[in-house]
Amino acid sequence: MDLSDSKERFSNRAAYYAKYRPRYPEAILKFMEEELNLSSKSVIADIGSGTGILSELFLKHGNPVLGVEPNEEMRRGAEELLTEYPRFTSVNGSAEATTLPPHTVDFVTAAQSFHWFNPAKAREEFLRILKPRGWAILIWNTRRNSTPFMQAYDQLVSRYARDSRRVRHENIGEESIGNFLGQYTTRIFNNHQLLDFEGLTGRLLSSSYAPLPGDPRHSPMLDELRRAFDSYQEGGLVRMEYDTEVYSGQLMN
Repeated sequence: MDLSDSKERFSNRAAYYAKYRPRYPEAILKFMEEELNLSSKSVIADIGSGTGILSELFLKHGNPVLGVEPNEEMRRGAEELLTEYPRFTSVNGSAEATTLPPHTVDFVTAAQSFHWFNPAKAREEFLRILKPRGWAILIWNTRRNSTPFMQAYDQLVSRYARDSRRVRHENIGEESIGNFLGQYTTRIFNNHQLLDFEGLTGRLLSSSYAPLPGDPRHSPMLDELRRAFDSYQEGGLVRMEYDTEVYSGQLMN
């Protein structure tokens, strides 16, 4: 995939992303405190920070966060979301060229973004900006096909999101993660969203591969989404279930 293309794919989805993407569980902070020596003084470089969803978790913890995001619309969304946090710095940069000074950050995080990187160039850049013995953390919210609703949603995505350029983080295996992180630790945490139909629609349209208005697949997709919602909703809500996968390693030359 052309990296310049990947950095623009969310330009017309930033509002959906900011409002409807799942957040990250606070259990990540506890894990990092207990096993990776995270403190409120640790400097975080959140790479591919998007609209600031993961950045906000660390800002609430008291950390200074450098949100590095190449997409202007997504970066602007983060600046609006995080305006109340003086320890947030918005950076126009990428995983391969963060613009950050060398050896100045304790943790590099990448949430829902590593599968868009050029791994070799990003690894070199992470090594450059991390302090000695700093940590790189890769995080994904992975949909869990554990209920009839989740299975119906996954089938809908498979039918309507047939984009030849689609990049799925599920396609990144242990070998790729190991090549990037070296020896690494895996933790998996439970996560979920409760969504009404508006929220479910926004969640779907936040994905880079979902057809938007104007695409002939858009209306049929939403009709099927409505049928799935009506079949499985309880009290006007459906439950989207996720495994939050966290991979951590100390990069070595």
